[in-house]
Amino acid sequence: MPNTTTVIIGAGHCGLAMSYCLAARSIDHVVLERGEVANSWRTQRWDSLRLLTPNWMTRLPGYAYRGADPDGYLSARQVTAMLVDYADASAAPVLTGTTVTSVRAAGGGYVVRTDQGSWRAPTVVLACGAATLPAVPALARLVPHRITSVTPAGYRNPGELPAGGVLVVGASASGVQLADELHRSGRPVTLAAGEHVRMPRTYRARDILWWLDACGVLDQRYDQVEDLARARRLPSMQLVGSPGRTVDLNALSSAGVRLAGRLAGIADGVAQLSGSLPNVCALADLKLGRLLDTIDAWAGAAGERFAPTIVSAAPLGLDLRSGEISTIVWATGYRPDLSWLDIPVLDRKGRVVHDGGVTACPGLYLIGMPFLRRRKSSLIDGAAGDAAELTRHLAGHLDALAGRRERSAS
Repeated sequence: MPNTTTVIIGAGHCGLAMSYCLAARSIDHVVLERGEVANSWRTQRWDSLRLLTPNWMTRLPGYAYRGADPDGYLSARQVTAMLVDYADASAAPVLTGTTVTSVRAAGGGYVVRTDQGSWRAPTVVLACGAATLPAVPALARLVPHRITSVTPAGYRNPGELPAGGVLVVGASASGVQLADELHRSGRPVTLAAGEHVRMPRTYRARDILWWLDACGVLDQRYDQVEDLARARRLPSMQLVGSPGRTVDLNALSSAGVRLAGRLAGIADGVAQLSGSLPNVCALADLKLGRLLDTIDAWAGAAGERFAPTIVSAAPLGLDLRSGEISTIVWATGYRPDLSWLDIPVLDRKGRVVHDGGVTACPGLYLIGMPFLRRRKSSLIDGAAGDAAELTRHLAGHLDALAGRRERSAS
């Protein structure tokens, strides 16, 4: 069984950022990847998808975007190519095609078993990401069999779906983008919206993320938030990777997308839709106003404000047996797949309990989860700071282990 100091599980941007930081400290390690580098970007992205962050925010340890379009947005294929180049340039020790089957504590460290053999290491970094499996609600099993169900991970383009109307469930980033694309393809679209984070693409002639980056909102730390659990559950921002183009509920409704409340249940083939949509939209409008107030306070001047979300005649039911709807897109988020983690660090919902990526099991770390250490932890731009801080903690743990060994040997 080969030994190394650190096993990193996952060769996405977070795993590669950890690898870079470990290499900078001469900490030997291996990166295990079940597919290829940037596997999720290769296999779980629809054709038209682009990053929600502008190119100048595509920053990793030792890497910054140097192309000719800093204000553009990378496509999924371009993100894949960028991460492959980054792995090559940093000489990351990635073993592709290596699926982890279990991680267990053993001898003061860990044994990581894979379908290609096992590794022993005093430290392990879980960098397999928060978006491994689509989080489809249990009520999906009640959908009539004639209706096609698809998730954003399996969707590629409108041409692959059967003809007819589409119900998109979920109004975060994926939901609004897919509702917009499917409507533009000529299909009747109904969008079932629950809690969401309304966000303009531009504010005061700059990308909204320029403001959030400049005024420090994205750098807010996890230990500075009153309700961290809620902050980590917040939906993704309603943004689309297109310069100057805002796709919020007002824009979708004006274009002809039918808005409805949250999908609350399905009974006898009828989708039951919540009547709380006006309240949900009012709350999203209020939070957007507060965010813009924060930006204005930093900038020292008042800026524009956006019209409130208009909700009119939202249906409370939708007959899924009528033939009006032929496809349901479950844009209801993702969850990690940690079924192979044989260490008692999971809560009842299967999420790793951690303090900024540091678990209660010494030497076991986590990276790539929402608001891990900063508000921007779920963005590519957040990986550098998180990886650097976790690497410092990991190095300190290794120093403590070495000190204990020296004391026991003397």
